[in-house]
Order: sequence, then structure tokens, then C-alpha cells
Amino acid sequence: MARRRELAAVRAARARKRRRRKKRLRAVILFFETIILMMLMGTAYVMAKYDKFQFVGMDNVEVNEGIDLEGYTTIALFGGDSREGQLEEGTHADTIIVVSIDNESKDIRMASIYRDTLLKQMNDTYRKANNAYFVGGPEEAVNMLNKNLDLDIEDYATVDFKAMADVVDLMGGIEITVTDAEAKMMNKYIGETAKAAGKKAKELDGGGTYKLDGPQAVTYSRLRKLEGGDYKRTERQRTVIKKLFKKIKTTDLATINEIIDTVFPQVSTSFSLKKIIGLAAALMDYTLGDSEGFPFEKSDGITYPEAGDVVVAQGLAENVRELHEFLYPNQVPEEVSETVQTISAELENETGVVRPAELDAEPEEDEEGDGGELSYEDTDASEDGGDTESSYEDTGETEFLEE
Repeated sequence: MARRRELAAVRAARARKRRRRKKRLRAVILFFETIILMMLMGTAYVMAKYDKFQFVGMDNVEVNEGIDLEGYTTIALFGGDSREGQLEEGTHADTIIVVSIDNESKDIRMASIYRDTLLKQMNDTYRKANNAYFVGGPEEAVNMLNKNLDLDIEDYATVDFKAMADVVDLMGGIEITVTDAEAKMMNKYIGETAKAAGKKAKELDGGGTYKLDGPQAVTYSRLRKLEGGDYKRTERQRTVIKKLFKKIKTTDLATINEIIDTVFPQVSTSFSLKKIIGLAAALMDYTLGDSEGFPFEKSDGITYPEAGDVVVAQGLAENVRELHEFLYPNQVPEEVSETVQTISAELENETGVVRPAELDAEPEEDEEGDGGELSYEDTDASEDGGDTESSYEDTGETEFLEE
């Protein structure tokens, strides 16, 4: 009798173990099913949002021979000035930013290409940098950047200025310190910006630290008729981008969803769904690092036939080499391509702008140890940024925010 009770107890214990194993197995299966379901739902969500983009494929991207920038992803960002949501050719791209992403460290660097920089276009003429987008849209602009700067850009994104205003408003504004001169100029143009963006204009009381709303932030980023001209304007643009990047990493999902629904229809891009999912998956790992303006050494106030007042690199080849050192700090420095060397020589012959010998001399250490670094304040920029002729090659239209 005792033996039977002992056997029954053993069988009961074994049964309990089997039930526990089954429960654990069901829990593991449920866990993986939940993960898979969430992944499928996330993919479906991104696919649904992807349809909101103005997608433009780029099938004829050109890269100079010998360019090898492994380990980095290079992207072109354009800021469009369109009132009808048109972001292709015929649009004035008053913001041109080259973005490099270190694929391992996820460090992001930005270089603003001054829009008036004289560069070789795809039809072998010399015009302002932003002329390429106006005459041929994003693909021509990307090819122009690749050709003149030895880059391997394959994708781009263009954001209309109204979209920027919407993002800032949806994120509750961004905190920026403005000078008295900036505040005065912002008040002069805020009404025009707000009207174009379909929003209400709010003037500032003077210089100080403000939480700028959408129209205010856009107006701030587009000011150029102040000391530093277009050089300082690109700095403001990068400041706004940095503020937004920092803030979006702590924004709740509901707000992000609203931003996507509102802003994506105002974005033109060549990014495939696969690339967007890959970039979005690593969003929290990205860090926004240094930013600069290009060309580093330049002459402005130069008048060039059919292009008006332009900015000319003092030695394009040397500036391109510096650009690569900045954008790709972990890349082994290489000589620029024959294409860039040829363009550099042609620019010197066309404009008479030569590279001062002292720029390449070994810097003498001074007491401050500043290394002789140049800033926008070292330029000859006129009050309006040296853009007395606002026309492009093919248009006489006046740029937004110009008097």
C-alpha cells in the first residue's frame, strides 16, 4: 500500500514537471510570437507612412573615378523654397547640406555648401551651386556635388520650408538665443514667412533667448542680410537642425506620428523603404557632431558672367581635401581625383582667384594656440552676403526673403 502511494506521488511530481515545462514552452513561444508580431506591425506601420513621401528614384547617379568612401553613408539634404509643394526642378534650393554618417560609430557630420559657390554644372558650364537643383532637380544637384567634391552621394531628401515650420510647432518650439539685429530682421520678414506657411506671425521684443515657433525658427534660419551674410545663415540653419535632432530623440510616439503624417507629404526623397527602416532602427544611436561651411577658404564678391556675384574657393582641390578630412575623419586621406583637379585649375583661370601661399604654410604657434583657423568673420562678405544679383542662370525670380 505504501509502495503504491509512493509511485502515485512520483507520477504526480512528474506530471507537475511536464505541466511546468509546457507552460514555460508556451510562454517562450508566446514571447517570440509577440516579438514577430511587433516587427510585422512596425514594418507595416513604416510601409504605410512611406507612401506619404514624394518618392523620386535616382537611376543615373554619377561618381568620379577612384572615389572610395567605405564605412560611411553620405546624404544630400536640400531646403526647398516652394509655395505649391513642388520639390523637383524649378525649385530654389537655398539650403544645401552634405551629411556623412559613420556606419560604425553612428556619428553624423554636416557641411553646408554655400549656395553661391561657383561650381561646374553637368552641362560643363560654371554657375552657382544651387543652379543645378533649379535646372535639373535633385539628381542633377547630387551629380554636381559628386563631380565637384569627390563625393559618392546616392540618396537625398528635400524638405520644404513650410515642413520645417510644421516640425518646430509640433515639437513645441526650439530654444534659441537671437541678437538684437537678428530680432529686428526677423520681425521684418516674419509676416511673409507665416503667411506662406499658413500660420500666425508673432514678433519678438528684441534680442534674447526665446522658444521660437515654426515661422520664427524658419525666418531665423533664412536671414542673410546681416553681418556674415550667407556664411552666417548656413550656421543658423545648422543650429536649427541640431536643436530639432536633439529634441526629436526625446519626443513621444504620438507626436512623432503626428509629425510623420504632417511633414512626410512635404518631403521629396530617393530613400528606399529598406534604407529608411535601417536608418530609423538606429535613430537612438546617432550622435550629431561637428558642422562646417564649404568652401573653407574662399573669395566672395566675385562677378562671373551669367551667374552674378559668386563665392569662389581659393583652391577647390585643397578645399575638397579639407572637406573629406572633416566629413570622413576615419578615412585614409587620398589625393583628389583628376576631375576635381581639372575643375580647380579651370576655376582659377576663369575667375583669377588663386590660393594664397600662406594658407598652405606651416602655421606658427601663437600664444593663444588658435592655429590660425578661419571663420566667416574673416571673409569680405558684404552686408547682404555678396548676392547683389539674385538671379539664377535661367530665372529672374527674386528669392524669398529678399528685398
